Amino acid sequence: MLYSKISSFLNKGNERTQNIKKNIVGSIIIKGASIIIQLLLVPLTLGYLNSELYGIWLTLSSIMLWLSFFDVGFTLGLKNRLAEAIALGNYDKGKSLVSTTYFMMIIIFVPLGFILEAIVPYINWSSFLNVSLDYNEQLIQVVQVIVACFCLQMIFNVIASVLAAFQKVALSSLFPVIGNFLALIIIYFLTKFTSSSLLNLALAISYLPVLVYIVSSIIFFKGTLKRVAPSFKHIDLSLIKDIFNLGFRFFIIQIQMIVLYQSTNILISNISSPIDVTSYNLAYKYISIALMLFNIILGPIWPAFTDAYTKKDYAWMNDVYRRMVQIYGILCLAILIMVVVSPFAYNLWFGGKALVPVSMTTSVALFVLAYAWNSFQTILINGIGCITVQTVITVIGLVLHIPMSLFLGKYWGALGVVFSMIIINSIYSVIFTIQIRKVLHKRANGIWIK
Repeated sequence: MLYSKISSFLNKGNERTQNIKKNIVGSIIIKGASIIIQLLLVPLTLGYLNSELYGIWLTLSSIMLWLSFFDVGFTLGLKNRLAEAIALGNYDKGKSLVSTTYFMMIIIFVPLGFILEAIVPYINWSSFLNVSLDYNEQLIQVVQVIVACFCLQMIFNVIASVLAAFQKVALSSLFPVIGNFLALIIIYFLTKFTSSSLLNLALAISYLPVLVYIVSSIIFFKGTLKRVAPSFKHIDLSLIKDIFNLGFRFFIIQIQMIVLYQSTNILISNISSPIDVTSYNLAYKYISIALMLFNIILGPIWPAFTDAYTKKDYAWMNDVYRRMVQIYGILCLAILIMVVVSPFAYNLWFGGKALVPVSMTTSVALFVLAYAWNSFQTILINGIGCITVQTVITVIGLVLHIPMSLFLGKYWGALGVVFSMIIINSIYSVIFTIQIRKVLHKRANGIWIK
């Protein structure tokens, strides 16, 4: 009886709606596993290192994510262009789009990896991270491992965009979960048989996701994605402009996202200390459990909106928007409850291994709510491809965030950095809400539709 009800729910609606439902159900299972793994990783990692070393690791990880904007938005541009080609049944163009994107990612990230590996030893990482000089040699080795693995992952991560374009978002989100699960096993054995080491942690967490992406790429391109599998003879340099025109605007948006979100750990570390980096990240990991569930629903909507907009199905798009507003209301209630019970939840989760003030939890909750609404609007805008307004507005956020964080940090310390993100995301939310509603009601013109 239960199976028949679930089957009836999944198969109700048009093909696009069915794909979204299946992706949501699949993502709930995958993200559920991801949440459990992340919850287990935190106390395990804290036990293997300590609060300061864990804060250093989080800061280093966020620094490496700055590298992601060097793809100049190619993978995001690929997602939209490939989804359009699939909607029109043009798989030959799809194959050329995929082949060309892989070619460009190799051209970008192989030289970048060699350059960064050469530069890393000449940076005083201890001074940069505001920690003891005793860590410097180990930090150099850790950063070199992360750089190498990250560059490889950026190349093989193209498979995730290809799967997303085929409206298989849940499947594409499985790869990091497998990588983290394998890392969890390795870290468990590290706690049993080795002493505290940032380098060992970096090796465990960085190499395994790369291996997962490589193996998955081989399997899928020889199987279900064979029609668009990359090949040298299908590299078409004339498509670079097509991917790049859209991709470059995503590139600008990516830079802003990296500065706004991934600089947080660095700013907190310098304004306050690595211990507050740990507090912020623990609060964010806790509150983001609700955000993860919201993003599970958002994820499949991007390629679905590309398909719907290509086919001018405005009725479907407006119906999805109304439903997402209702779901956001549920998110608000869930986060309020999480803030109220946070002291109990933290004690149950990691005991007294770290301290997370109520003020930090509350501030992070406000940030997550502003960010969630902003993400809701931008996911739909990205799917449609009308991102000129987003490109312009995010440049303003890019310029304002660091000086605003430093200014507010003088008065409120680590909380000042979070306040800056709340303010900027609130401004984004207002503007992007106006844009998407103009588009959905066919009133957009000029810059609003570009």
